[in-house]
Amino acid sequence: MEIRQLNTFLKVVQLQSFSKAALELGYSQSAVTIQIQLLEQELETRLFDRMGKKVTLTPPGKQFLVYATNILKQVNEAHAALGKSEALEHTLHIGTIESLCFFKFPTILQYFYKNHPHISIKITTASPTELIEMMEHNLVDIIYILDRPLYNNNWIKVLERQEYIVFVSSPKSPLAKQPTLKLEDLLAERFFLTEKEDNYRYGLEQHLASRNLSLTPFLEVGHTEFIMNMVKHNLGLSFLPHFAVSESVLRHELSILNVTDFQMSMSRQIFYHKDKWLTEEMKEFIRLANLGMV
Repeated sequence: MEIRQLNTFLKVVQLQSFSKAALELGYSQSAVTIQIQLLEQELETRLFDRMGKKVTLTPPGKQFLVYATNILKQVNEAHAALGKSEALEHTLHIGTIESLCFFKFPTILQYFYKNHPHISIKITTASPTELIEMMEHNLVDIIYILDRPLYNNNWIKVLERQEYIVFVSSPKSPLAKQPTLKLEDLLAERFFLTEKEDNYRYGLEQHLASRNLSLTPFLEVGHTEFIMNMVKHNLGLSFLPHFAVSESVLRHELSILNVTDFQMSMSRQIFYHKDKWLTEEMKEFIRLANLGMV
């Protein structure tokens, strides 16, 4: 059993594809297939089910995934202890939500492009629940989500920042000129909201239900920038994270409404799995996050 075989195994698991793993590792597809076959022969079991183009782990493959991750983690720790920490030249796979990707990632991507041009970065956007599942199955290196504060003994949390969720309107809206508002004052307005899978949207609906209130949006869509454009044109209101609207507020394109009887906050959080091999690329991303770059 060779280290490169373990690396190849983990890459196939991450990308769920022999051909994509080969492309990213710089191997031919046949070389990846042979490496996996050699592993399967040595372990005397099948690690993957291959159904057409879809590649999934078998039950023994899932067991081996834990061992392979731990082995490579220990190898990397040995290199670091001997002063031979690896150069930043691997792929960094980050899982995040759409709004964080759009509003928080351009700055850090520019930094990596300028200072670490050999790094390949892959970003996958999904709901927090889906991203946690991906992290648990080693399909992403690290996740950056917006949620209530989460804790799990299997996860390492490296960032937690409180983020308020706010009601916004166009500065031209009559509501923007009101010094204070009540939640019920807004409910008759046209709303553009994110999809129900977003935790802050769910939290809003739960709060409304607790007060025997409800809100029927004019439009539900997963694209935060599209929603903001509708609100900027004074076509309705929305309920969005402060980080998403802050620049538009400074440019007087949006106004935050002062709703005195309702306040919600969530936390921007970055996690990786405790059994994950912490690469130098991950360490650099974490360092930049703690400097406030994301």
